[in-house]
Amino acid sequence: MKFLLTSGGVSNPSIHEALTGLLGKSIAGSSALMIPTAIYPFPGGGDMARRAICGDAESPLCGLGWKSLGVLELTALPSIKKENWVPMLRATDALLVWGGDVFYLCHWMLQSGLADLLPSLSELVYVGVSAGSIVVTPYNCDAEFDLQNVPDGSERAVASDRALGFVDFTLYPHLDREGFADASLANIQAWAAGIPVPTYAIDDETAITVTNGIVDVVSEGHWERFPASSDAR
Repeated sequence: MKFLLTSGGVSNPSIHEALTGLLGKSIAGSSALMIPTAIYPFPGGGDMARRAICGDAESPLCGLGWKSLGVLELTALPSIKKENWVPMLRATDALLVWGGDVFYLCHWMLQSGLADLLPSLSELVYVGVSAGSIVVTPYNCDAEFDLQNVPDGSERAVASDRALGFVDFTLYPHLDREGFADASLANIQAWAAGIPVPTYAIDDETAITVTNGIVDVVSEGHWERFPASSDAR
């Protein structure tokens, strides 16, 4: 599996070029499946999911001109025969994972069986936006915020600070974005000081690619890398 982990989607020519490089062909010649699941815990999440799927959201992803585009709704998968959705996933070129609540997304990636399946899809390009990027790292930088969206009494309010760990670094998106007070460089640096793996702080014009374990940063904006904290081991 190859990764394109973004903060704000395919937002500039450099990230667009990185995506086509990972695909090995044009976007117009590639198929994609969209996962909108992470956005549902937010007020108005259903409409935000609709906008994302229609290509009408602020972060460019579905409206890039894919050859074909489908929806993979994680909350539905446990009630569907695997033979009715796994072949579709195996045949697709790119998996587009929308932003929202990292904890909720992680829960449904595990419950649906998708998390177990993903490592076997060596040619798939995983494209994450915000929460969709954070969820494949080992640690959830949004844990405190995400807990606000867990219903009272839910057993899901456990281990909210952990994610899937498909890559060996963690990521903090929306660096210095207006309205995201927690994404200031100082705040991210303080959070990274307690994390035992490297942390990348990236703005909405930056993405991280991972191919065969090789990490590269693609940026027309700004980013910072903080080393693993030895104190957190």
